[in-house]
Amino acid sequence: MKIEDYDAEVNDIELSLLLEGIYQRYGYDFRDYARASVTRRMAQFMQDNSNSSLLDITGRLLRDPDYFYRLIPYFSVSVTALFRDPHFYAALREKVIPMLRTWPNFKIWHAGCATGEEVYSMAILLQEQGILPRAQLYATDISQAALDTAKAGIYSLDTMRKGSANYHQAHGGNTLSDHYHVRYNAAAMNAQLRRRITFAQHNLVTDKVFGEMQLVICRNVLIYFNENLQNRVLELLWESLDYGGVLCLGDKETLAFSPIVERFQVIDKHNHIYKKAV
Repeated sequence: MKIEDYDAEVNDIELSLLLEGIYQRYGYDFRDYARASVTRRMAQFMQDNSNSSLLDITGRLLRDPDYFYRLIPYFSVSVTALFRDPHFYAALREKVIPMLRTWPNFKIWHAGCATGEEVYSMAILLQEQGILPRAQLYATDISQAALDTAKAGIYSLDTMRKGSANYHQAHGGNTLSDHYHVRYNAAAMNAQLRRRITFAQHNLVTDKVFGEMQLVICRNVLIYFNENLQNRVLELLWESLDYGGVLCLGDKETLAFSPIVERFQVIDKHNHIYKKAV
């Protein structure tokens, strides 16, 4: 065996032991995350915390909860933006909003909401369509730090400028600035948006079904899981949907090869929007 192969094997064993220890100690299950993704995240965590190896941090993570909870944000999906993928929001307006109108009241779950930009985008869309008062939005993530940012609803002006460009590409009805106000060189989302959103910590890997939703949005989360975990999470999302409810996945995610594909009808193949059929 070559030295580099030996080192890679040892590193993989150390990583497996660390992930197993985290699960046994804290109940967070990262064992079925895509291994390449976990490796990148742990490498970044070690670099940020001046650690040279996994063994350097394993003992401290297991003995020091505060240190462990510094790791959690590294496993949360943090790539997000207001009206990210404008074509998706255009499709929501055209194909999903008419379905939501058929319910007198409806619930929406954003699973893996990160710092909240996309759930606020959904609230803005509903407000412009005149149905936000009939909606209750739930936004969840495993990272409390990300949820704290989302709940505050305060973002940089650069975030708002980029979001404004996405908003117009998504055929927004007015201007994005109608939905926030500027204070101290930052932008705060309007209170009427924040009042319709409940933020909560939820782990897609270990936690249970999240209510009966008319719409579940879980975009760009499954790509970080291996196939086994993807199927488990998709089963949970299916169980969380009301009959006739809608599931939205990310651009690189699909139900095509999932065991539950026959339980859905395709609403928009390009934007990965599906309707619960059975």
